[in-house]
Amino acid sequence: MVQDLDLSFDHGKDSVQVLEKVSFEVKANEFVAVVGESGSGKSVTSKVLMGLLPKATASITAKRLEVVKENILAFDSADWARFRGSVVSMIFQEPMSSLNPTITCGKQVAEILHQHRRASPREIEKRVLDLFEKVRLPLPTTTYDKYPHEISGGQMQRVMIAMAIACKPQLLIADEPTTALDVTVQNEIIKLLKDLQQESGMSVLFISHDLSLVRNIADRILVMYKGRIVEQASTTDIFDNPREDYTKALIAARPSTEYRLKRLPTIADFLQGQMSQEVISPADRKSRLIKMYASAPLLEVVDLVKEYPIKTSLFKKKSVFRAVDGVNFQLYPGESLGLVGESGCGKSTLGNLILRLLPSTSGKIIYDGIDITHLKGGKLRKWRKKLQIIFQDPFASLNPRLTVGQAIVEPMKWHGIGKDKTDRKERVLSLLDRVGLLPEHYDRYPHEFSGGQRQRIGIARTIAMEPELIVCDESVSALDISVQAQVLNLLNELKEDFGFSYLFISHDLAVVKYFCDRVMVMNQGRVEEVNEADELYNNPQSAYTQKLIASIPDAG
Repeated sequence: MVQDLDLSFDHGKDSVQVLEKVSFEVKANEFVAVVGESGSGKSVTSKVLMGLLPKATASITAKRLEVVKENILAFDSADWARFRGSVVSMIFQEPMSSLNPTITCGKQVAEILHQHRRASPREIEKRVLDLFEKVRLPLPTTTYDKYPHEISGGQMQRVMIAMAIACKPQLLIADEPTTALDVTVQNEIIKLLKDLQQESGMSVLFISHDLSLVRNIADRILVMYKGRIVEQASTTDIFDNPREDYTKALIAARPSTEYRLKRLPTIADFLQGQMSQEVISPADRKSRLIKMYASAPLLEVVDLVKEYPIKTSLFKKKSVFRAVDGVNFQLYPGESLGLVGESGCGKSTLGNLILRLLPSTSGKIIYDGIDITHLKGGKLRKWRKKLQIIFQDPFASLNPRLTVGQAIVEPMKWHGIGKDKTDRKERVLSLLDRVGLLPEHYDRYPHEFSGGQRQRIGIARTIAMEPELIVCDESVSALDISVQAQVLNLLNELKEDFGFSYLFISHDLAVVKYFCDRVMVMNQGRVEEVNEADELYNNPQSAYTQKLIASIPDAG
């Protein structure tokens, strides 16, 4: 039970309030979702309930702040040590940064049981293996002795869930546990959480920025905006009869799989009454595609293979793993070609081969009629300018020691773009304006920006190279729903203005259907099928594609 929760952080003489009059409850055996954009206060609310905020700077007040009828405002460190893990537990967004890389998966779960349960090492090991089976980890005994980096992202998240439920908590908090996962694994994790909740009777507080994701699992939904709960109701009422404009905006911001808007509405558009409902008609789309595919392909990939050697014992025959296995496709000038598939299917490897960031084992990459597969030195550098990439994590791809202006100017100087220092700065300022940033951002550092702003900086750096083909590698997957809409709108506008072609790699099939002309489905290194986006979604040919499409969260 939370009543009139206020939270502020002290920064010297200044105090910043981040939560204001937050009130809600989670009943026994109830699945409650908290949704809202980044910065709305979702995660910080969960940290209050877990006692994870620094006492020196966090000022917390509330009329009532109880978890399982215990007043957590009065807790000291010993109370929290007893409480966390056994009564209330948490699954974090990023399992790789939450798991200890130096301890095996099994030992990490066993450690929780050692802290809260009296049992022999043999009994604890058996309990861990039972938990691994319960969260449906393949080969529980083998996974017990593996380190986090040796298993997939979805498997790491399952280990985190096993840790969270090990001591049978009464309240489980899940903070964006599926954001970085592909659509099928996301579906499996959500179904697993719902099954565990129903089986054990625990309550779940599920934090997400995606309303459509929680539609089929939550009993109630809390909508947060700027540190306040603006609406809370049953899931049915939220979707069928949303009262607040902000809730309506969150629902509208996700791309529809039923029709294609020319421009995606953002939260700001909705709140300011500037919604554009201009739909791209099937006839207009067909006419444009016919014209585009009548031209010669810009990129042609022929029988492309990438193999990695697998370590074997001294006397065994060497074996290889084929990450990309005989891939063939064409990409046309002005086309947005979607590339989808589960994690580990070879999507990013294929993108890196095309960009020549990885050497191919065999096959050809033909760009604008020229085989670039084995180009080196100055000849390769000339082609690198034409093929650019927008990374998934803009913060990791930007040098924290360089200002935004320096980060964009540096590759321009390398490729001889711009007459001199003054000309390059003018070009960069123009680009910043084009991607929705301000002139003063030129002299700021990456850590001073939000995730959406950093992605815009990454886009500006890419288009500064005046490329022809841009590989977007999960470029919007980590962004909240409104910022995602802004970035997709920007990419479409830049395509119209500069004639870019895109290879758009993503695990979000709703986004790919909206953004792309054709979609290519990869499975275990091979191309499963390629088709026009609407046709592929309406009439998938392979069982694998059917499974992917069935996993798309229902936003309607």
